[in-house]
Amino acid sequence: MVLADNDNASDHPFLYARVVRIFHVNAIYTGGPTADYRPYKVEVLWVRWFEHDMNAPTGSWSDSRLDRLHFPPMAGEHAFGFVNPADVVRGCHIIPAFSTNRRHSDGRGISLCARDANDWHSYYLNR
Repeated sequence: MVLADNDNASDHPFLYARVVRIFHVNAIYTGGPTADYRPYKVEVLWVRWFEHDMNAPTGSWSDSRLDRLHFPPMAGEHAFGFVNPADVVRGCHIIPAFSTNRRHSDGRGISLCARDANDWHSYYLNR
């Protein structure tokens, strides 16, 4: 869960993602006027982003409904990304919407790296 920039059409204050992998990178800065050839440890999270399900009824406290999320197509430009661990606000509980069934009924996904074999069509965002 990270803060949203709210420059897009969504008014939701947070973005949600599943952490796919954690990387520890030794990076060397070679650009600019002062090159520094000492390696610096950089940690990044490789994430698969969720989107808000705009077709589902919106969640609210008065309606006693939870917001719904789903994964965008993996071939999409914004399906995956890298996040600085310092930008993570907190972890959250995302529950499969069991009534929507699994995305791959045969248990085979598209990508072993993305671990999509057990994806559901939709998820609930637990408050």
